[in-house]
Amino acid sequence: MTAPTRRIGSLTVSALGLGAMPLSMGRGEPAPHDRAMATIHAALDAGVTLLDTADIYAPSWDTMGHNEKFVGEALRSWEGDRSQAVVATKGGITRSAEGGGRDGSAAYLRSALEKSLTALGQDSVDLYYWHRPDRSIRYAEGVEALATFQQEGLIREIGISNANVEEIDVARDVLGEGGLAAVQNEFSPTFFHTSRNELRHCGEHGIAFVPWSPLGGTGGGAAAVGERFGQIQRIAEAHGVSPQQVVLAWEMALGEHVIPIPGASRPESITDSAGALDLELTAEEREELDRILA
Repeated sequence: MTAPTRRIGSLTVSALGLGAMPLSMGRGEPAPHDRAMATIHAALDAGVTLLDTADIYAPSWDTMGHNEKFVGEALRSWEGDRSQAVVATKGGITRSAEGGGRDGSAAYLRSALEKSLTALGQDSVDLYYWHRPDRSIRYAEGVEALATFQQEGLIREIGISNANVEEIDVARDVLGEGGLAAVQNEFSPTFFHTSRNELRHCGEHGIAFVPWSPLGGTGGGAAAVGERFGQIQRIAEAHGVSPQQVVLAWEMALGEHVIPIPGASRPESITDSAGALDLELTAEEREELDRILA
């Protein structure tokens, strides 16, 4: 299936991606191996070419890389054209028996990237995000480390995650105009007050904005989004689609730079989400949904 595409730097991706995290962590046990493979394959079969993972997406601190291994194996075992797939992963959050932390030092990020490449079974990664700011260092230091990795050919495009407007501008200053390819922040009908400005700012500077938890999260928000917002449910019924498809189609309509990455742990979930790629909302419906952000 050919899906509408968007740009992340030099990369061409489907206008909607797969957030692979729920396959490894979240509510309940990790997905069984065969279901994880089937879920990623279902995304690819539906025309979803952006696969989003991270080193910390794992059921325990000592299994970091779990999700990346799923993604790498699924790509190798898929019978379609793997050259069209784009993999994004992240580093900079630590996990240990004592808990979690953040480390944005060049040494740690290099070590994390090397482990991610091993888990994915790749020599380079298409898009690499600094996962969360490390407040113990200057923000520019972490971005400078990513720029070095890019120069070495270990990553193609640079992203930052959970970043505010000031941090986006620091990254732009370090990398030069056009050097920052993507910003991945939480954004959904239930969470937008701290990411709406970043979405707009990215659009003004040609940076892809990638909403994580675009349906409201795996804690029940995604499943109940239609119950919480009557306008979403009404529009879904009018089109004969799920409320989740309406939310994703609306988010994609917020700008050509917006690329939601709904999570999924079952093939049926990502297949339904991918239906949003073909859903066209009317101007009136988009305006009604925009009022959620008011």
